[in-house]
Amino acid sequence: MHPLQCVLQVQRSLGWGPLASVSWLSLRMCRAHSSLSSTTCPSPERQENGAPKDFSSRLAAGPTFQHFLKSASAPQEKLSSEVEDPPPYLTMDELLGRQRKVYLETYGCQMNVNDTEIAWSILQKSGYLRTSNLQEADVILLVTCSIREKAEQTIWNRLHQLKALKTRRPRSRVPLRIGILGCMAERLKEEILNREKMVDVLAGPDAYRDLPRLLAIAESGQQAANVLLSLDETYADVMPVQTSPSATSAFVSIMRGCDNMCSYCIVPFTRGRERSRPVASILEEVKKLSEQVLQLIHERDNICKQIHLPAQSGSSRVLEAMRRGYSREAYVELVHHIRESIPGVSLSSDFIAGFCGETEEDHVQTVSLLREVQYNMGFLFAYSMRQKTRAYHRLKDDVPEEVKLRRLEELITVFREEATKANQISVGCTQLVLVEGLSKRSATDLCGRNDGNLKVIFPDAEMEDVNNPGLRVRAQPGDYVLVKITSASSQTLRGHVLCRTTLKDSSENC
Repeated sequence: MHPLQCVLQVQRSLGWGPLASVSWLSLRMCRAHSSLSSTTCPSPERQENGAPKDFSSRLAAGPTFQHFLKSASAPQEKLSSEVEDPPPYLTMDELLGRQRKVYLETYGCQMNVNDTEIAWSILQKSGYLRTSNLQEADVILLVTCSIREKAEQTIWNRLHQLKALKTRRPRSRVPLRIGILGCMAERLKEEILNREKMVDVLAGPDAYRDLPRLLAIAESGQQAANVLLSLDETYADVMPVQTSPSATSAFVSIMRGCDNMCSYCIVPFTRGRERSRPVASILEEVKKLSEQVLQLIHERDNICKQIHLPAQSGSSRVLEAMRRGYSREAYVELVHHIRESIPGVSLSSDFIAGFCGETEEDHVQTVSLLREVQYNMGFLFAYSMRQKTRAYHRLKDDVPEEVKLRRLEELITVFREEATKANQISVGCTQLVLVEGLSKRSATDLCGRNDGNLKVIFPDAEMEDVNNPGLRVRAQPGDYVLVKITSASSQTLRGHVLCRTTLKDSSENC
Protein backbone atom coordinates (compact mmCIF):
# COMPACT_ATOMS: atom_id res chain seq x y z
CA MET A 1 0.00 0.00 0.00
CA HIS A 2 1.33 3.53 -0.77
CA PRO A 3 2.45 5.46 2.34
CA LEU A 4 -0.04 8.23 1.61
CA GLN A 5 -2.88 5.67 1.70
CA CYS A 6 -1.55 4.55 5.08
CA VAL A 7 -1.78 8.13 6.34
CA LEU A 8 -5.36 8.55 5.17
CA GLN A 9 -6.45 5.19 6.60
CA VAL A 10 -4.96 6.02 10.03
CA GLN A 11 -6.54 9.47 9.90
CA ARG A 12 -10.01 8.04 9.17
CA SER A 13 -9.73 5.49 11.98
CA LEU A 14 -8.86 8.27 14.46
CA GLY A 15 -11.36 10.77 13.15
CA TRP A 16 -8.67 13.28 12.08
CA GLY A 17 -9.17 15.61 9.18
CA PRO A 18 -6.97 15.29 6.08
CA LEU A 19 -5.08 18.46 7.05
CA ALA A 20 -4.31 17.42 10.64
CA SER A 21 -0.99 18.78 11.87
CA VAL A 22 0.14 15.31 12.94
CA SER A 23 -0.09 13.81 9.46
CA TRP A 24 3.73 13.92 9.15
CA LEU A 25 3.99 11.71 12.22
CA SER A 26 1.63 9.14 10.71
CA LEU A 27 3.68 9.21 7.54
CA ARG A 28 6.86 8.51 9.54
CA MET A 29 5.10 5.60 11.26
CA CYS A 30 3.99 4.12 7.94
CA ARG A 31 7.42 4.50 6.43
CA ALA A 32 9.02 2.82 9.39
CA HIS A 33 6.52 -0.01 9.11
CA SER A 34 6.99 -0.33 5.38
CA SER A 35 10.65 -1.13 5.93
CA LEU A 36 9.46 -4.34 7.54
CA SER A 37 6.53 -5.06 5.26
CA SER A 38 5.76 -3.32 2.00
CA THR A 39 2.34 -4.89 1.56
CA THR A 40 0.56 -4.10 4.81
CA CYS A 41 -0.45 -0.96 6.64
CA PRO A 42 -0.66 -0.79 10.43
CA SER A 43 -4.22 -0.98 11.69
CA PRO A 44 -5.46 0.88 14.78
CA GLU A 45 -4.48 -0.78 18.07
CA ARG A 46 -7.28 -2.71 19.81
CA GLN A 47 -8.10 -3.57 23.39
CA GLU A 48 -8.11 -7.18 24.54
CA ASN A 49 -11.84 -7.51 23.69
CA GLY A 50 -11.12 -6.43 20.11
CA ALA A 51 -12.58 -2.93 20.39
CA PRO A 52 -10.46 -0.07 19.11
CA LYS A 53 -8.65 1.89 21.83
CA ASP A 54 -9.78 5.48 22.19
CA PHE A 55 -7.40 8.28 21.24
CA SER A 56 -6.50 9.29 24.84
CA SER A 57 -5.40 5.82 25.88
CA ARG A 58 -3.41 5.34 22.69
CA LEU A 59 -1.76 8.72 23.15
CA ALA A 60 -0.80 7.89 26.75
CA ALA A 61 0.74 4.59 25.68
CA GLY A 62 2.64 6.10 22.76
CA PRO A 63 6.08 7.72 22.57
CA THR A 64 6.66 10.88 24.63
CA PHE A 65 8.34 14.12 23.56
CA GLN A 66 11.51 13.00 25.35
CA HIS A 67 11.55 9.91 23.12
CA PHE A 68 11.86 12.07 20.01
CA LEU A 69 14.50 14.30 21.62
CA LYS A 70 16.54 11.22 22.44
CA SER A 71 16.11 9.84 18.94
CA ALA A 72 17.17 13.10 17.31
CA SER A 73 20.83 12.67 18.15
CA ALA A 74 23.48 14.92 16.70
CA PRO A 75 24.70 14.00 13.22
CA GLN A 76 27.51 11.49 13.41
CA GLU A 77 30.84 12.15 11.78
CA LYS A 78 31.42 10.03 8.72
CA LEU A 79 33.70 7.09 9.26
CA SER A 80 36.75 6.99 7.08
CA SER A 81 35.92 3.42 6.09
CA GLU A 82 32.59 4.45 4.57
CA VAL A 83 32.50 4.56 0.77
CA GLU A 84 29.67 6.64 -0.61
CA ASP A 85 28.00 5.81 -3.88
CA PRO A 86 28.92 8.20 -6.69
CA PRO A 87 26.28 10.71 -7.82
CA PRO A 88 24.09 9.37 -10.66
CA TYR A 89 25.76 11.57 -13.26
CA LEU A 90 29.29 10.31 -12.46
CA THR A 91 30.87 6.89 -12.38
CA MET A 92 33.26 5.73 -9.68
CA ASP A 93 36.07 5.80 -12.24
CA GLU A 94 35.38 9.47 -13.01
CA LEU A 95 35.76 10.34 -9.32
CA LEU A 96 39.28 8.93 -9.26
CA GLY A 97 42.22 11.22 -9.83
CA ARG A 98 43.89 8.80 -12.26
CA GLN A 99 47.29 10.00 -11.04
CA ARG A 100 46.74 13.59 -12.12
CA LYS A 101 49.24 15.87 -10.39
CA VAL A 102 48.06 18.49 -7.88
CA TYR A 103 49.96 21.64 -6.95
CA LEU A 104 48.85 23.28 -3.67
CA GLU A 105 49.51 26.84 -2.53
CA THR A 106 48.51 28.03 0.94
CA TYR A 107 47.79 31.62 1.95
CA GLY A 108 46.83 33.00 5.35
CA CYS A 109 46.59 31.53 8.83
CA GLN A 110 47.52 28.24 10.48
CA MET A 111 43.96 27.00 9.94
CA ASN A 112 44.56 27.27 6.19
CA VAL A 113 47.72 25.21 6.58
CA ASN A 114 45.62 22.56 8.30
CA ASP A 115 42.92 22.86 5.60
CA THR A 116 45.55 22.26 2.93
CA GLU A 117 46.61 19.07 4.69
CA ILE A 118 42.96 17.94 4.94
CA ALA A 119 42.26 18.67 1.26
CA TRP A 120 45.40 16.81 0.21
CA SER A 121 44.48 13.83 2.41
CA ILE A 122 41.12 13.58 0.63
CA LEU A 123 42.62 13.94 -2.85
CA GLN A 124 45.41 11.48 -2.14
CA LYS A 125 42.86 8.80 -1.24
CA SER A 126 41.09 9.52 -4.54
CA GLY A 127 44.19 8.71 -6.60
CA TYR A 128 45.77 12.13 -7.14
CA LEU A 129 49.53 12.68 -6.98
CA ARG A 130 51.30 15.63 -5.37
CA THR A 131 53.79 17.82 -7.20
CA SER A 132 55.95 20.74 -6.11
CA ASN A 133 56.60 21.70 -9.75
CA LEU A 134 54.02 24.20 -10.99
CA GLN A 135 54.82 23.48 -14.63
CA GLU A 136 53.95 19.77 -14.42
CA ALA A 137 50.71 20.24 -12.46
CA ASP A 138 47.35 19.15 -13.89
CA VAL A 139 45.43 20.77 -11.04
CA ILE A 140 46.41 23.95 -9.16
CA LEU A 141 44.56 24.62 -5.91
CA LEU A 142 44.94 27.86 -3.94
CA VAL A 143 43.85 27.70 -0.29
CA THR A 144 42.86 31.31 0.28
CA CYS A 145 42.44 33.90 3.02
CA SER A 146 39.82 36.66 3.18
CA ILE A 147 40.68 38.32 6.48
CA ARG A 148 42.03 41.47 4.82
CA GLU A 149 41.72 43.14 1.45
CA LYS A 150 45.45 42.74 0.75
CA ALA A 151 45.14 38.96 1.19
CA GLU A 152 42.43 38.79 -1.46
CA GLN A 153 44.34 41.05 -3.86
CA THR A 154 47.29 38.67 -3.60
CA ILE A 155 45.06 35.86 -4.89
CA TRP A 156 43.70 37.95 -7.78
CA ASN A 157 47.28 38.75 -8.83
CA ARG A 158 48.21 35.09 -8.59
CA LEU A 159 45.23 34.08 -10.72
CA HIS A 160 46.38 36.40 -13.51
CA GLN A 161 49.77 34.67 -13.47
CA LEU A 162 48.10 31.25 -13.60
CA LYS A 163 45.84 32.34 -16.46
CA ALA A 164 48.91 32.79 -18.64
CA LEU A 165 50.11 29.33 -17.62
CA LYS A 166 46.71 27.87 -18.49
CA THR A 167 46.65 29.59 -21.88
CA ARG A 168 50.09 28.24 -22.84
CA ARG A 169 49.13 24.68 -21.93
CA PRO A 170 49.97 22.37 -24.89
CA ARG A 171 46.91 20.70 -26.47
CA SER A 172 48.67 17.37 -26.15
CA ARG A 173 48.39 17.54 -22.36
CA VAL A 174 45.38 17.28 -20.04
CA PRO A 175 43.79 20.75 -19.68
CA LEU A 176 45.00 22.63 -16.62
CA ARG A 177 42.31 23.05 -13.92
CA ILE A 178 42.50 25.85 -11.35
CA GLY A 179 40.63 25.80 -8.04
CA ILE A 180 40.03 28.33 -5.27
CA LEU A 181 39.55 26.83 -1.81
CA GLY A 182 38.77 28.29 1.60
CA CYS A 183 37.53 31.65 2.85
CA MET A 184 37.80 33.68 -0.35
CA ALA A 185 35.80 31.03 -2.22
CA GLU A 186 33.08 31.38 0.42
CA ARG A 187 33.04 35.18 0.37
CA LEU A 188 33.29 35.98 -3.35
CA LYS A 189 31.58 32.97 -4.96
CA GLU A 190 30.04 34.44 -8.14
CA GLU A 191 32.76 37.04 -8.70
CA ILE A 192 35.50 34.39 -8.71
CA LEU A 193 33.61 32.17 -11.16
CA ASN A 194 32.66 35.00 -13.50
CA ARG A 195 35.79 37.16 -13.58
CA GLU A 196 37.60 36.23 -16.79
CA LYS A 197 36.49 32.60 -16.37
CA MET A 198 39.85 31.65 -14.87
CA VAL A 199 38.63 29.34 -12.12
CA ASP A 200 37.25 25.83 -12.72
CA VAL A 201 36.59 24.69 -9.14
CA LEU A 202 35.33 26.55 -6.08
CA ALA A 203 35.23 24.85 -2.64
CA GLY A 204 34.42 26.53 0.66
CA PRO A 205 36.01 25.51 4.00
CA ASP A 206 33.32 22.87 4.63
CA ALA A 207 33.35 21.34 1.14
CA TYR A 208 36.74 19.63 0.90
CA ARG A 209 35.17 16.17 0.97
CA ASP A 210 33.47 17.16 -2.29
CA LEU A 211 36.72 17.95 -4.12
CA PRO A 212 36.87 14.66 -6.11
CA ARG A 213 33.35 15.28 -7.46
CA LEU A 214 34.05 18.95 -8.22
CA LEU A 215 37.23 18.07 -10.10
CA ALA A 216 35.41 15.32 -12.00
CA ILE A 217 32.82 17.86 -13.16
CA ALA A 218 35.61 20.28 -14.13
CA GLU A 219 37.11 17.54 -16.30
CA SER A 220 34.09 17.88 -18.60
CA GLY A 221 34.83 21.57 -19.11
CA GLN A 222 32.21 22.89 -16.69
CA GLN A 223 32.76 25.09 -13.67
CA ALA A 224 32.00 23.35 -10.37
CA ALA A 225 31.30 24.94 -6.99
CA ASN A 226 30.33 23.96 -3.46
CA VAL A 227 30.41 26.72 -0.85
CA LEU A 228 27.76 25.41 1.53
CA LEU A 229 28.62 25.95 5.19
CA SER A 230 27.95 23.14 7.66
CA LEU A 231 26.87 23.05 11.29
CA ASP A 232 28.69 19.79 12.04
CA GLU A 233 31.59 19.28 9.61
CA THR A 234 34.88 19.07 11.51
CA TYR A 235 36.74 16.56 9.27
CA ALA A 236 37.25 14.56 12.46
CA ASP A 237 37.81 11.32 10.54
CA VAL A 238 40.19 12.85 7.98
CA MET A 239 43.81 12.47 9.01
CA PRO A 240 45.70 15.50 7.67
CA VAL A 241 48.72 14.67 5.52
CA GLN A 242 51.60 17.09 6.02
CA THR A 243 52.34 18.87 2.76
CA SER A 244 55.93 19.59 3.78
CA PRO A 245 57.84 16.33 4.35
CA SER A 246 60.69 18.15 6.12
CA ALA A 247 58.42 20.11 8.49
CA THR A 248 59.44 20.00 12.16
CA SER A 249 56.07 21.22 13.47
CA ALA A 250 52.39 20.42 12.85
CA PHE A 251 48.99 21.96 13.60
CA VAL A 252 46.15 20.05 15.24
CA SER A 253 42.73 21.59 14.64
CA ILE A 254 40.38 21.23 17.63
CA MET A 255 37.49 23.38 16.34
CA ARG A 256 36.18 25.12 13.24
CA GLY A 257 34.24 28.33 12.72
CA CYS A 258 33.64 31.12 15.22
CA ASP A 259 30.67 32.47 17.20
CA ASN A 260 32.32 35.59 18.64
CA MET A 261 31.09 37.88 15.83
CA CYS A 262 33.72 40.58 16.43
CA SER A 263 32.45 43.58 14.51
CA TYR A 264 35.51 43.86 12.26
CA CYS A 265 35.88 40.17 11.42
CA ILE A 266 34.75 38.18 8.36
CA VAL A 267 35.63 34.74 9.79
CA PRO A 268 32.13 33.75 11.08
CA PHE A 269 30.76 34.43 7.60
CA THR A 270 33.43 32.50 5.69
CA ARG A 271 33.93 29.60 8.12
CA GLY A 272 30.49 29.33 9.69
CA ARG A 273 29.38 28.62 13.23
CA GLU A 274 31.73 27.37 15.92
CA ARG A 275 31.86 23.60 16.42
CA SER A 276 34.39 21.43 18.20
CA ARG A 277 35.95 18.18 17.12
CA PRO A 278 35.30 15.09 19.23
CA VAL A 279 38.05 14.74 21.83
CA ALA A 280 38.75 11.17 20.72
CA SER A 281 39.56 12.27 17.18
CA ILE A 282 41.90 15.01 18.44
CA LEU A 283 43.80 12.55 20.61
CA GLU A 284 44.01 10.08 17.75
CA GLU A 285 45.52 12.70 15.44
CA VAL A 286 48.03 13.90 18.03
CA LYS A 287 49.11 10.31 18.68
CA LYS A 288 49.68 9.72 15.00
CA LEU A 289 51.63 12.95 14.64
CA SER A 290 54.13 12.01 17.31
CA GLU A 291 54.01 9.44 20.06
CA GLN A 292 57.30 10.82 21.36
CA VAL A 293 55.88 14.35 21.75
CA LEU A 294 52.83 12.99 23.62
CA GLN A 295 55.08 11.11 26.00
CA LEU A 296 57.23 14.17 26.61
CA ILE A 297 54.18 16.37 27.21
CA HIS A 298 52.91 13.86 29.76
CA GLU A 299 56.23 13.39 31.56
CA ARG A 300 58.01 16.73 31.38
CA ASP A 301 57.30 20.44 31.37
CA ASN A 302 59.08 21.13 28.09
CA ILE A 303 56.18 22.27 25.90
CA CYS A 304 56.99 25.42 23.92
CA LYS A 305 56.43 28.32 26.31
CA GLN A 306 54.69 30.65 23.91
CA ILE A 307 51.10 31.94 23.94
CA HIS A 308 49.36 33.98 21.27
CA LEU A 309 47.10 36.46 23.04
CA PRO A 310 45.35 38.76 20.50
CA ALA A 311 44.59 42.17 21.99
CA GLN A 312 43.53 44.11 18.83
CA SER A 313 43.39 47.39 20.82
CA GLY A 314 44.49 48.85 24.14
CA SER A 315 41.32 50.90 24.53
CA SER A 316 38.34 49.41 26.39
CA ARG A 317 36.02 51.64 24.36
CA VAL A 318 37.36 50.31 21.06
CA LEU A 319 37.33 46.74 22.36
CA GLU A 320 33.63 47.16 23.15
CA ALA A 321 32.97 48.45 19.61
CA MET A 322 34.88 45.44 18.29
CA ARG A 323 32.72 43.18 20.50
CA ARG A 324 35.79 41.46 21.87
CA GLY A 325 34.13 40.64 25.17
CA TYR A 326 36.86 41.93 27.50
CA SER A 327 38.28 45.23 28.74
CA ARG A 328 41.86 46.45 28.74
CA GLU A 329 42.00 45.85 32.50
CA ALA A 330 40.83 42.24 32.14
CA TYR A 331 43.38 41.64 29.38
CA VAL A 332 46.28 43.01 31.44
CA GLU A 333 45.17 40.93 34.43
CA LEU A 334 45.25 37.83 32.20
CA VAL A 335 48.78 38.70 31.02
CA HIS A 336 49.99 38.97 34.63
CA HIS A 337 48.36 35.65 35.50
CA ILE A 338 50.02 33.90 32.54
CA ARG A 339 53.45 35.29 33.42
CA GLU A 340 53.06 34.25 37.05
CA SER A 341 52.02 30.75 35.97
CA ILE A 342 54.71 30.32 33.28
CA PRO A 343 57.92 32.21 34.14
CA GLY A 344 59.77 33.24 31.00
CA VAL A 345 56.71 32.80 28.77
CA SER A 346 56.86 34.40 25.32
CA LEU A 347 53.77 36.40 24.31
CA SER A 348 52.61 37.37 20.83
CA SER A 349 49.59 39.42 19.81
CA ASP A 350 47.52 41.00 17.03
CA PHE A 351 46.73 44.72 16.79
CA ILE A 352 44.50 46.76 14.47
CA ALA A 353 45.24 50.44 13.82
CA GLY A 354 42.41 52.79 12.91
CA PHE A 355 39.29 50.76 13.70
CA CYS A 356 35.93 52.52 13.28
CA GLY A 357 35.67 55.51 15.63
CA GLU A 358 39.19 55.13 17.05
CA THR A 359 40.33 58.44 18.53
CA GLU A 360 43.86 59.66 19.15
CA GLU A 361 43.37 58.85 22.84
CA ASP A 362 42.34 55.29 21.95
CA HIS A 363 45.48 54.97 19.85
CA VAL A 364 47.64 56.26 22.74
CA GLN A 365 46.14 53.57 25.00
CA THR A 366 47.12 50.90 22.46
CA VAL A 367 50.66 52.28 22.39
CA SER A 368 50.79 52.17 26.19
CA LEU A 369 49.60 48.53 26.19
CA LEU A 370 52.43 47.60 23.86
CA ARG A 371 54.89 49.23 26.25
CA GLU A 372 53.32 47.64 29.32
CA VAL A 373 53.20 44.07 28.06
CA GLN A 374 56.41 44.00 25.99
CA TYR A 375 55.41 41.36 23.45
CA ASN A 376 58.06 39.12 21.93
CA MET A 377 56.21 38.82 18.63
CA GLY A 378 53.46 40.92 17.05
CA PHE A 379 51.21 41.11 14.01
CA LEU A 380 50.03 44.66 13.34
CA PHE A 381 47.76 45.90 10.55
CA ALA A 382 45.74 48.92 9.46
CA TYR A 383 41.98 48.31 9.57
CA SER A 384 40.19 47.46 6.31
CA MET A 385 36.39 47.24 6.25
CA ARG A 386 35.03 43.80 5.25
CA GLN A 387 31.59 43.30 3.76
CA LYS A 388 28.99 41.30 5.74
CA THR A 389 30.63 42.11 9.08
CA ARG A 390 28.76 43.92 11.84
CA ALA A 391 31.06 46.91 11.40
CA TYR A 392 30.11 47.13 7.71
CA HIS A 393 26.41 47.35 8.56
CA ARG A 394 26.47 49.33 11.81
CA LEU A 395 29.70 51.31 12.08
CA LYS A 396 31.45 53.91 9.97
CA ASP A 397 34.98 53.49 8.66
CA ASP A 398 35.74 57.11 9.62
CA VAL A 399 39.50 57.06 10.28
CA PRO A 400 41.30 58.52 7.23
CA GLU A 401 43.70 56.18 5.47
CA GLU A 402 46.72 58.41 6.12
CA VAL A 403 45.88 58.47 9.84
CA LYS A 404 45.58 54.66 9.90
CA LEU A 405 48.99 54.29 8.29
CA ARG A 406 50.59 56.84 10.61
CA ARG A 407 49.16 55.08 13.68
CA LEU A 408 50.26 51.71 12.31
CA GLU A 409 53.83 52.96 11.88
CA GLU A 410 53.81 54.24 15.46
CA LEU A 411 52.56 50.88 16.76
CA ILE A 412 55.21 49.03 14.77
CA THR A 413 57.94 51.32 16.09
CA VAL A 414 56.88 50.90 19.71
CA PHE A 415 56.43 47.15 19.32
CA ARG A 416 59.96 46.79 17.93
CA GLU A 417 61.43 48.90 20.73
CA GLU A 418 59.73 46.87 23.45
CA ALA A 419 60.28 43.50 21.76
CA THR A 420 63.98 44.31 21.49
CA LYS A 421 64.08 45.04 25.23
CA ALA A 422 62.22 41.81 26.00
CA ASN A 423 64.43 39.72 23.73
CA GLN A 424 67.68 41.21 25.01
CA ILE A 425 67.08 39.41 28.32
CA SER A 426 68.20 36.28 26.46
CA VAL A 427 71.63 37.72 25.61
CA GLY A 428 74.26 35.67 27.42
CA CYS A 429 71.95 32.68 27.88
CA THR A 430 72.49 29.22 26.48
CA GLN A 431 69.24 28.06 24.87
CA LEU A 432 67.97 24.81 23.42
CA VAL A 433 67.01 25.36 19.76
CA LEU A 434 65.04 23.13 17.40
CA VAL A 435 66.68 23.44 13.97
CA GLU A 436 64.32 24.27 11.09
CA GLY A 437 66.73 24.79 8.19
CA LEU A 438 68.78 27.40 6.39
CA SER A 439 68.24 31.06 7.19
CA LYS A 440 66.26 32.91 4.51
CA ARG A 441 68.77 35.75 4.45
CA SER A 442 72.05 33.85 4.54
CA ALA A 443 73.13 30.54 3.05
CA THR A 444 75.86 30.28 5.69
CA ASP A 445 73.48 30.52 8.66
CA LEU A 446 70.92 28.14 10.12
CA CYS A 447 67.58 29.08 11.63
CA GLY A 448 65.64 27.47 14.47
CA ARG A 449 63.17 28.12 17.30
CA ASN A 450 63.83 28.32 21.01
CA ASP A 451 61.48 27.36 23.85
CA GLY A 452 59.56 30.63 23.44
CA ASN A 453 59.08 30.10 19.69
CA LEU A 454 61.50 32.93 18.96
CA LYS A 455 63.62 32.68 15.83
CA VAL A 456 67.30 31.99 16.52
CA ILE A 457 69.99 32.49 13.85
CA PHE A 458 73.45 30.90 14.18
CA PRO A 459 76.32 29.95 11.81
CA ASP A 460 76.14 26.63 9.98
CA ALA A 461 79.31 25.26 11.54
CA GLU A 462 80.65 21.93 12.73
CA MET A 463 79.99 21.13 16.37
CA GLU A 464 80.40 18.38 18.91
CA ASP A 465 77.71 15.73 19.34
CA VAL A 466 77.21 15.18 23.10
CA ASN A 467 76.15 11.58 22.52
CA ASN A 468 79.24 10.82 20.45
CA PRO A 469 82.27 12.51 22.05
CA GLY A 470 84.92 13.45 19.50
CA LEU A 471 82.46 13.32 16.58
CA ARG A 472 82.08 16.61 14.67
CA VAL A 473 78.72 17.13 12.96
CA ARG A 474 76.61 19.78 11.25
CA ALA A 475 73.07 20.44 12.43
CA GLN A 476 70.19 19.12 10.32
CA PRO A 477 66.46 20.09 10.38
CA GLY A 478 64.87 18.37 13.37
CA ASP A 479 68.07 18.37 15.44
CA TYR A 480 68.32 19.97 18.87
CA VAL A 481 71.34 22.21 19.46
CA LEU A 482 72.58 24.42 22.28
CA VAL A 483 73.17 28.03 21.20
CA LYS A 484 74.85 30.79 23.21
CA ILE A 485 72.86 33.98 22.50
CA THR A 486 75.10 36.95 21.67
CA SER A 487 72.64 39.59 20.36
CA ALA A 488 68.91 40.27 20.01
CA SER A 489 66.59 42.38 17.87
CA SER A 490 62.81 42.76 17.83
CA GLN A 491 62.47 39.78 15.49
CA THR A 492 65.35 37.38 16.13
CA LEU A 493 68.06 36.19 18.45
CA ARG A 494 71.59 35.53 17.22
CA GLY A 495 74.31 33.37 18.69
CA HIS A 496 76.94 30.71 18.13
CA VAL A 497 76.29 27.00 18.30
CA LEU A 498 77.87 24.92 21.07
CA CYS A 499 76.87 21.33 20.41
CA ARG A 500 74.21 18.97 19.14
CA THR A 501 72.17 17.38 21.91
CA THR A 502 68.82 15.74 22.66
CA LEU A 503 65.75 16.70 24.64
CA LYS A 504 66.70 14.25 27.34
CA ASP A 505 70.29 15.31 27.72
CA SER A 506 69.94 19.03 27.20
CA SER A 507 69.83 21.61 29.96
CA GLU A 508 69.41 25.37 29.63
CA ASN A 509 71.86 27.54 31.48
CA CYS A 510 71.28 31.20 31.79
